[in-house]
Amino acid sequence: MGITTIPDNYKIPGPNTQFDPSQAGTPVAPKWMLLVGHPTAAANVPPNKAVACGTNADADIAFGPGSMLARMFKTAFKGVTSVPIICLPVPEPAAGVAATGTITVAAAPTVAGTLALYVAGQLVPVAIVSADTTATVATKIAAAIQATTDLPVTATAAGAVVTLTCKWKGLTGNSVTVLDSYLGTYGGEQLPVGLALTYPTGNLLAGGTGTPDFTSAIAAIGDRPYKFVGLPFHDSGSFAVWDQEYGFTDSGRWGPYRQSYGQIFSARRGTYADTFLWGQSNNSALISPMGFETQSPSPGWEWTAAYTAAAAFSINAYPAQPLQTLPLIGVLPAPADYRWNKAQLNSLAQVGIAIQGTDIYGGSTNQPVILREQTAYQKNAYGQADNAYELVTTLATLDERYTRVRQSLTNKFPRHALANDGTKFGTGKPIVTPLMIKGQMVSDYRAMELDGLVENADLYIANLSVTRSATEQNTVEILDPPDVVNQLRRLNIKAQFRLQFPLAAAA
Repeated sequence: MGITTIPDNYKIPGPNTQFDPSQAGTPVAPKWMLLVGHPTAAANVPPNKAVACGTNADADIAFGPGSMLARMFKTAFKGVTSVPIICLPVPEPAAGVAATGTITVAAAPTVAGTLALYVAGQLVPVAIVSADTTATVATKIAAAIQATTDLPVTATAAGAVVTLTCKWKGLTGNSVTVLDSYLGTYGGEQLPVGLALTYPTGNLLAGGTGTPDFTSAIAAIGDRPYKFVGLPFHDSGSFAVWDQEYGFTDSGRWGPYRQSYGQIFSARRGTYADTFLWGQSNNSALISPMGFETQSPSPGWEWTAAYTAAAAFSINAYPAQPLQTLPLIGVLPAPADYRWNKAQLNSLAQVGIAIQGTDIYGGSTNQPVILREQTAYQKNAYGQADNAYELVTTLATLDERYTRVRQSLTNKFPRHALANDGTKFGTGKPIVTPLMIKGQMVSDYRAMELDGLVENADLYIANLSVTRSATEQNTVEILDPPDVVNQLRRLNIKAQFRLQFPLAAAA
């Protein structure tokens, strides 16, 4: 046997061609999005089983119209279509309680008009006439909500009161908003004259309790390439189990045995003070929780889906590129008077909160964008401040690098014997030495430098160590010191202006 594996005792004459793809492949790595959420009772797929979804209609059929998961898919699909979207329906908490809230018609209208009602950020127009009583208006509101089947709530009217109930149990229902005239007078929205409505405290449903059990759902996803997980559950228990699944331990996806990688994106509604305090309670390199203002009409699961989609869109194309200024498509920002200012946003980023803003640099687009894709990582294992994993792009770049390294080394040396450097063996023999592996590592690093993933190749080569193990003769030990590229995030400009240059300087 020489350069092929065809044995010498094969006696049939003629050419025998053996194909070898080890030099042909280019770096490829599937990257999928995984959206985790609740279906409704109208779902047509089994729970805890990942389902590929490709259209809004498919999402409604699979998970139920108005379900958390169907609405997450619709939001994500607005932001990215180049990444496969897989949905993971998780049962509502069995012992949970559904969130509820009421709209009370406090005064009847005196003039006809249109009530621009918003439920979970979705416009539900209600036609009003001057003869409507408070009870009539309540009945119309309930009917309009019931007719809009893709809303996350059901509605009933009794007298002048409309009761809204989330379609699933759990804490997440407390993120459903109800308000009117979001666009204001300049947007053509205002209450008909005389009509007065009262809403739940903070314009939010309340009373939802319970968190899901993810045991079966996580077991079902295995090591499939779910690189972008949209997780709308941000309670400490949910964060803990997903951080463990995606973590650096021996059983985690970033551990040395699974090496399937990926990151988790989430979003949480809250006041500035509450969000600043909550951020300090987290410390995960794998989870990037985005904060958004209480007054945003859009629910947390749709902010989660928008953030996940924006990250997937960019990282799938180029993992080292910062996410700043990417639009969060499909969600509505808080009204201008309630948006966090730059000082608040800067503080939140320092306690592990990914930050967003609307018209933060001027303009009037009313489109929220990512400002910094901060992760929840703030401290090392000893509780000391650390910034090693503070940005989503760091892990995204490392994911790309080591996926390529594994692909390259297994392609080039799939079934090789191992010999010491300097061993003499014939051309084509499936034998590899540490120096040959080092050469491949250097070649791959140069290629990744051209692709904008790493830098400082000379220093990398000087510090790269590839040696045969002194204790296990079939093992090569590699100390790999890549210098991942960074991002342009700030431009610090000193404007040293003059009213007039001195004549002497001009001369």
